[in-house]
Amino acid sequence: MSKIPYNQVFEDVAIIDIAEEGKGVGKVDEYVLFVEKAVPGDVVDVQVYRSKKNFGEAKIIKLKQPSAHRAEPFCEHFGTCGGCKWQHMTYAAQLQFKQKTVADALSRLAKIDVEGMLTIVASPADRYYRNKLEFTFSNKRWLYDGESRDNEELNMNALGFHIPGRFDKILDVHHCYLQADPSNELRNRINEFAKQNGYTYYDLRAHTGALRNLVIRTSSTGEIMVIVVFAYPTREEIVKLMDFIAGGFPEITSLLYIVNEKKNDTIFDQEVVAYKGPEFIHEEMDGIRFRIGPKSFYQTNSVQAQRLYEITRDFAGFTGNELVYDLYTGAGTIANFIAGSVRQVVGVEYVPSAIEDAKINSAINNITNTKFFAGDMKDVLSADFVTEHGKPDVIITDPPRAGMHPDVVARLMEIEAKKIVYVSCNAATQARDLLALKEKYNTVKIQPVDMFPHTQHVENVVLLELAV
Repeated sequence: MSKIPYNQVFEDVAIIDIAEEGKGVGKVDEYVLFVEKAVPGDVVDVQVYRSKKNFGEAKIIKLKQPSAHRAEPFCEHFGTCGGCKWQHMTYAAQLQFKQKTVADALSRLAKIDVEGMLTIVASPADRYYRNKLEFTFSNKRWLYDGESRDNEELNMNALGFHIPGRFDKILDVHHCYLQADPSNELRNRINEFAKQNGYTYYDLRAHTGALRNLVIRTSSTGEIMVIVVFAYPTREEIVKLMDFIAGGFPEITSLLYIVNEKKNDTIFDQEVVAYKGPEFIHEEMDGIRFRIGPKSFYQTNSVQAQRLYEITRDFAGFTGNELVYDLYTGAGTIANFIAGSVRQVVGVEYVPSAIEDAKINSAINNITNTKFFAGDMKDVLSADFVTEHGKPDVIITDPPRAGMHPDVVARLMEIEAKKIVYVSCNAATQARDLLALKEKYNTVKIQPVDMFPHTQHVENVVLLELAV
């Protein structure tokens, strides 16, 4: 079939699969359609809004036959907000399709036998499971149905999430099901106070305005961190808002602010000011405490993070005498979590501030058998590094979504550790790396873990053993 015209309508399209980005997949002859909010098992009439030679993107104009996997979305923002895109699917079905995503990637891209793959570990909670959310202040609010841009009385300020594909439009969020109380009350009351007191919200195009971002971090210990990111405020505006937050929410243990005048939102190079309390909160996992600062990375689903690390530790099968390399160690969460089960852990991470967090986390838990090093993995993990610190018995690697650099994969092949435990948030790039490692390693166990219900994202843990 040649490229089809814009707005083309197709009737009675059967949805047969789900794509990695979460859209339903249908076919008309050999032409593939990726359909928004469609669920495998649906039969739908669709209208194409973007077409290429071999595929098109479409929206449902009529649901002819609903799938047995369909569910009623629970959030008023579903379909507009970019998060929780699978709310229209039962959680059981979500798990099924995530399992299939991992199996397909590993079998198709890495040619790995997935017959013995373990059943995906479900998240105990599918709502209010995140420990961190970041919201954006904007003077360009996304308009709800029925609102007119011509209404001069409309308040165009918003505090919420970016609209997918629109960097300058922000959805003013009323209630978010991702983070537990007091997250919603904090955001709504700060938003209301700022509007009532005439604060200017950030203009993402002109780079003007007083208020820029709001970050809320909660923890299993009950501690709460709130970070207000200003852009171009007066000192009076800072004090007035911070006093309001401190007075209205005495349960906040760490109240911080940042003035960021850069054109990007990253805060890693910005000075943090502690307005009330220390510059950190604590998480706890399996009796180990982790200090979380405003710039620290920590898995956003605390409960599932512990399960993920338990699986990683179990796969490694430690006897107590191993030397372990923990690659992409971040704030040393895995390294410190397993330290009590091994002889020594050597952690490597690109971000220097994360390495400082890792060292602090060892210190506050009286862990003395960890070493941490900062630098680009492909440069740090050299033959000299291995000579100096010893050949590892086990390598744990938990890279970013892009997977490991080819040079790092090549280095792992040279090191020849007896076991590699590969933790990944992207089955496709994990499969690419596993294909290269197949030359020397056998895949022994595969365990998907659902960290992010109502999204297409899935973590996966693979145990590799050196072929004799």
